[in-house]
Formats: sequence, structure tokens, C-alpha cells
Amino acid sequence: MDYEALAEKSLKGEIATREEMSEVLGAPNERLPELLASAFRVRHHYFGRRVQIHVLQNAKSGLCPEDCHYCSQSSISKAPVDKYPLLPRERLLEGAFRAKAAGAVRYCMVNSGRGPTQREIEEIAEVVQEIKSNVPINICCSLGIMDEAKARILKEAGVERVNHNLNTSRRYHPNICTTHTYEDRMRTVENVKSAGLSQCCGGIMGMGETEEDIMDLALALRELDVDSIPINFLHPIPGTPFEGINDLTPQKCLKILCLFRFINPSKEIRVAGGREINLRSLQPMSLYPANSIFVNGYLTTPGQRATEAHRMIEDLGFEIEEGH
Repeated sequence: MDYEALAEKSLKGEIATREEMSEVLGAPNERLPELLASAFRVRHHYFGRRVQIHVLQNAKSGLCPEDCHYCSQSSISKAPVDKYPLLPRERLLEGAFRAKAAGAVRYCMVNSGRGPTQREIEEIAEVVQEIKSNVPINICCSLGIMDEAKARILKEAGVERVNHNLNTSRRYHPNICTTHTYEDRMRTVENVKSAGLSQCCGGIMGMGETEEDIMDLALALRELDVDSIPINFLHPIPGTPFEGINDLTPQKCLKILCLFRFINPSKEIRVAGGREINLRSLQPMSLYPANSIFVNGYLTTPGQRATEAHRMIEDLGFEIEEGH
């Protein structure tokens, strides 16, 4: 396969065929450098050598009625995680200051649960207003299933972006969650867009999905025209139904990232949860197709420290994108 021709096609706005997508995902490992170089050509066209840093804050942990099989905070998880209601305003403000100090362009506050109550939305809106008055940083919220009215309250408070992942394909979704549907998730993304907010929407790889499911997700995100695509790689946490699953290799992760870049050429693509344990020593290579990373850990699992991430970016000859 001519990967350069695929990059050219991507830059022209043309969609790869199923056969071409399959060839990316099944690329021989010895041709991985060529594939990464072609994906980087597309990434460089839109983002140069810039890397965005994002920081997560687990604002409300555990206590979730949903049965998402990948999540240590779900109702069916036996994993030992902290359980607490929405953190006090002071803690969330402190987190924003720490995110700024880590070089982040965006601070993302995450609530466990099916979706936010009206009271939680109002409390978060107040926190956002305080953060905006004190810290020059963009705000993202990931709060679960939401209607447009609640999204508009966040918008008015100063939130720029809302995260709500599709997680996988429409076909495979019932295999990872039964307490809400793929359509529930699609509807939330559409509500966020209708409220005038930027949309962050991605998926989790390595949950037993097929290559067709990965392609379907990449195409669904293109059709939704979301702004930011976080690509998570399953961290099979003991105590969750996916404990012990190990379908990923560092090379497979890189091929998936290349596919998402070719299908969504102009979109922010973030190497998200599970980056450290799945990419291992090949983590730096992920920044050839992707242009964004999380630092300082995830919701219930640790991650690469900001200082180490800064060094990795610098060693590649890339640069950290500055926010405000």
C-alpha cells in the first residue's frame, strides 16, 4: 500500500476506502515508520509540531449506577476506588492552578454517574466561573448524559468544551454497556453541539472490538464533525469485567492512531487513557499521528508526570502549545 497516497487523499478531504483502512490497521510492523511518516504529514499540515497538554480532575468518584464494563467506577466494578461526591470548590480551583502549572491548555473536570443533576450543573457552573476569574485556562467538563438545557448552563458559565465519548461502534456498544445506549451518547454529543459548545468525543480501543468496529467509530466521529478525539487504550483494571484482556500491542496502538488521523485529518487527536501501559517505550511515536496528550494521570489510574511529558516532547523536537 502507498501510505503517501493515502496521506494525499486525506489532505484533499477524501475518505479512505474500507480496504485502505484495513491495510492501515493490518500494516506490517516493518512498514510502521513509513505509516507514521505519512500520518505525520497530515498532522503537520494542521498542527505543525505543536503538542497540546490536558489535565483531568476526577471531580466526583464512584457512586455510579451504570454498568460500563471498562470502568472501575461502575456499579458492577469490584475495583477498590475512592468514592466521594462533588469535590469542594476550593479543591477544584486548586486543580485548575495545578493544571496550568503543568503546561495544560485545558482542565477537564469529570463526574462519575449517568448524568448530572440540576444541582450539580449549577454547582459546577459556579466553580467554572471562579476558575475563569483566577486561572487563564480552558475548561472542559465530562458529566455524562445531558440535555441541551444543561449544556447551555455550562456554556454560559464559561465552559468551552464538553467531553462525551461514543467509546466504540454502534454494533459493539451493547457488549460494553447495557444501562444506556449508543443513541443516548450520540444524542448527548448533538445536544452539546446545539448548545454552542466544542465537542470532545472519542473511544476506547482493546475491548474485544473488531477492526470493522474501529473503522466504524472513526467514520462516526468524522460524520459527527467533533472537534477533539481522545483515543483511549484499555487499561484492564482488576475487579472490572475486562480484567485480564490484553488485545493490544504498541504497534497496533500506533496503527489505530494513524487511521484516526487519516479519517479525521484536521481534528485534535489525543492519546488518552492507557497510553503508558499500552504504548510503553513507543509512547513518543504516538505524537507523529496525534497532537495532544493527558499528563499527571487519569481518573483512577496514574499516568506520565508532566515533567516527563515535557521532556518527551522536547526530545522529539516538538513544542508545547501554549494556552491563554
